[in-house]
Amino acid sequence: MKISYYPGCTLKYKARNLETAALASLEILGIDVEEMDRWNCCGAVYSLTDDDLIHMVGPVRNLVRAMEQGADAIVTLCSMCYNTLARANELMKNDPEKRDTINRFMDEENDYFGELEVHHLLSLLKDQVGWQAISEKVQNPLSNLKLASYYGCTLQRPAEVGIEPMGSFTLMNDLFQALGAQAVPFGAADKCCGSYQVICQEEGENSAAAIILQNAAASGAQALATSCPLCEFNLGKQQEALLEKEKISQKIPTLYFTQLLALALGVPAEHCHFELSDGEVRHFLENKKILVAA
Repeated sequence: MKISYYPGCTLKYKARNLETAALASLEILGIDVEEMDRWNCCGAVYSLTDDDLIHMVGPVRNLVRAMEQGADAIVTLCSMCYNTLARANELMKNDPEKRDTINRFMDEENDYFGELEVHHLLSLLKDQVGWQAISEKVQNPLSNLKLASYYGCTLQRPAEVGIEPMGSFTLMNDLFQALGAQAVPFGAADKCCGSYQVICQEEGENSAAAIILQNAAASGAQALATSCPLCEFNLGKQQEALLEKEKISQKIPTLYFTQLLALALGVPAEHCHFELSDGEVRHFLENKKILVAA
């Protein structure tokens, strides 16, 4: 199976720590992906307006680009990109009328009928490698590390594109256990972090993020893992402000799941770009002797 890799906009700049850690890990695991040519923004948020087909052009064009490369599947790392691409793919596969309208609008593109499979990296790791094979590649076990898997809004909603059913967080938890860590369940794993409300309604965003962080800390987690740059911003980089406003009682390091995977596989730390993470992350990993060992 030929797999095209869709990076999305943020992973080339502010979320390089999500991408570079993942690509280095995939090389070790023997998964060959090819970054798409001429990819464009997926739209970031799937439009909820039923007749707003113009917003489908962005994600569908990416699917067409992958087809042009001869791919059978497309994989992405960002949960919001995954959600947008997967839902656009479902529309093109299952709604002939809207599919025809979109294909006719894109008159210079090849017609697309939903032929591709759209994967999030977590699903691809399970299906193409397997947890046992990953555990056998671990060079730097994440021993004595208690991790909370944060899925947020877009990895399980809606059900037809969810990487697993609502209320189940098996994929990320099983990955962490394969890496030698302890997966800690917590009750806010699928709650919204506040999303884009940080731009115009800071108080509302802070409250949403604070609930998640407090819940994770109360569950005994030592760190929080996510796959969404916006979630990482709200939950990670906003913690100092949340602490100052007394919305949280303690900070909890927030990382991308790909950074943890890379460290466990022995990828050099520079590929994880911890300078882009919240300042507590590097200090936390050094105290745990994880960063030094890697």
